[in-house]
Amino acid sequence: MRLATIMGWLVVAAGFYFGLSYLLNGDGAAAGFGIADPAGYYVVKGVRDLAYALTALVLLLMKQYRALGWVVLADAIIPIGDCLAVITHGGTVGYALMVHGSAAVLVLITAFLLLRATAPERPRAVPVR
Repeated sequence: MRLATIMGWLVVAAGFYFGLSYLLNGDGAAAGFGIADPAGYYVVKGVRDLAYALTALVLLLMKQYRALGWVVLADAIIPIGDCLAVITHGGTVGYALMVHGSAAVLVLITAFLLLRATAPERPRAVPVR
């Protein structure tokens, strides 16, 4: 296995590890992150959103629409998770659905359109004579 492939899998594993750490043991993960002031998490959220936007931009500029469709589909978990976070942490269901639920629907529609538009053509059956 090439070093680049190994490192790619390590990036994936790290993302899962840190993401699940925050979901399953938020206080412990937050302490390990090193930010004492909760306002610092606005920076963290902003940087992550910018990284997502840059990922999409790179795929768009490289005309990798099918890959972008899969990335957008996978990242639909972001507004879905945001919606659930608002509902379970003091926000109203109406607001959560209006803002984050509608964003999730838009992201899912976008992923569907990207994947459908770039789906490989099915081979046509050749009539036998």
